Amino acid sequence: MLEQLFGSKTRTKLLRLFLLNPDEAFFIRELTRKIDTQINSVRRELQNLYECDILEVVQVQPSGEAIAEPREVTLTKPESRKDSLVATQARKFFRMNKNFVLFNELKLLFLKSPLLFQNELIRELKNIGTIDFAALTGFFVDREDISVDLLIVGEAPKTKLLKLINAFEKEFEREINYTTMTTEEFLYRKSLTDRFLFQILEGKKIVIINKLPAPNV
Repeated sequence: MLEQLFGSKTRTKLLRLFLLNPDEAFFIRELTRKIDTQINSVRRELQNLYECDILEVVQVQPSGEAIAEPREVTLTKPESRKDSLVATQARKFFRMNKNFVLFNELKLLFLKSPLLFQNELIRELKNIGTIDFAALTGFFVDREDISVDLLIVGEAPKTKLLKLINAFEKEFEREINYTTMTTEEFLYRKSLTDRFLFQILEGKKIVIINKLPAPNV
């Protein structure tokens, strides 16, 4: 859906990566590896996003600090200079321009975009085991106060679950932190008002599977 909206799969992948990691700076070849896309396509879309003021070019200091450069960068390689920008581009880092006028709106859009895959996630979880409860939290609902993105309660083979999580990590271009527990453990920890569990259940979340008795969640 987002690819149709933005007109390019590469552009969508780059936007998602930068918007969900707005303080990080990436160099071109690093980006090609992260989004698994050809360098020419990445270079072209970086130029487009830069010209729209969505991205900025920065210099990364030895201390790790990133300093924005003046906006005079061309990433398209001139025909007459075969090796013109190859060396210098490899040293250029790109970062989300948080002063972009629509930064907050774009970030919100991409934070909500994983929810478009909600039905697929529910279907896949149901297919790999007996899941009594599952909830999206953390990155899925823009909660920086919690390190868990997905809570799964029930029984599921570890290998199948890991394969599923890896597939969704590739889709979102980021790590998904998840926690699993049996239904018995969940109910026991809930009865003790377990702090970790309480933080998830009482905070902002999206329940995608719930087969537990109503009073339990």
